[in-house]
Amino acid sequence: MNQRQIDVFYAVMTAGTASRAAEILRISQPAVSKAIQELERSLGFALFDRTKGRMVPTAEGRLFHREVETSFIGIARLRTAAARIRDFGSGQIRLASLSALSTNIVPRALRQFRNKHPQVAITLQTHQSSNIRDLIATGQFDLGLVADEVDVTGLIARPLMTCRACLAVYPGHPLAKVDVVTPAHLQGLEFITLAPEDTTRREAEAIFEAANVQPRVVLETPFSSTVCSMVQAKLGCGLVNPLTADVYLNNGVILKPFVPAVHFRTLLLFPVSPRPSQILQDCIKELDNVVFEVSRRLTHATSPKLSRSFASDQPDSGA
Repeated sequence: MNQRQIDVFYAVMTAGTASRAAEILRISQPAVSKAIQELERSLGFALFDRTKGRMVPTAEGRLFHREVETSFIGIARLRTAAARIRDFGSGQIRLASLSALSTNIVPRALRQFRNKHPQVAITLQTHQSSNIRDLIATGQFDLGLVADEVDVTGLIARPLMTCRACLAVYPGHPLAKVDVVTPAHLQGLEFITLAPEDTTRREAEAIFEAANVQPRVVLETPFSSTVCSMVQAKLGCGLVNPLTADVYLNNGVILKPFVPAVHFRTLLLFPVSPRPSQILQDCIKELDNVVFEVSRRLTHATSPKLSRSFASDQPDSGA
């Protein structure tokens, strides 16, 4: 059995007759008949019944045709994939993001990216930073957005942004009318904190310890977005990434500047090899653009004093 015989068989099944198959393949009808006979000998069963000069597929022939058709579809998909790779690099992007950016920055960046590359397939999953690091290290994903506490050994890490943390409170909270919050304001207040491994939490705890302040921790979560949801539910207040909190503004959450400064730092992770494809570089460019746009809009959307508190701490695009 060889590819030429399979091609002839497929042409006969598709065209319905040997003569029409010969026209499609631009060979003689006897050559078609000979190729079919050789294929039948190779397979060990008849593909066609010859009745009054016509070739009628046998049950075995129809079953074999289904298998051949499946393989032809697979070849067509390979051709399509090859065309995508030729024109757009890998033809797909596998992106893993920490939750903090998955509801704001990443969707906006992917929308802009899709406008330019509608034919590129995208896989997006949300994980904790340590899991994302493993997905990148094992080559299962192409790009990761992680918090800076993750171990980047053996990977390429590049800053995406650095944001100054804000204190999220709800309308009617004791600190809702305070212009700038200091550690002393949090003494004994119900506080929603980030996970112990989070560097932002560790920065905040060092500041609280230096000020001899102990907020009353009522809930712990690894996600800044969850802190916002819990504040929205009036369970307490908490330090959050302002970019994450953007979607909660004017919806049960108020952001207050907090001093001294505490920061959220986000990294982009890549495998050491292969080199990022052109479409992956384009996706990274859109992420950088959205980080800049959202941070600029956020400073105008919040109070003047809050805007001033961000002025010297704008997110770093990490160009």
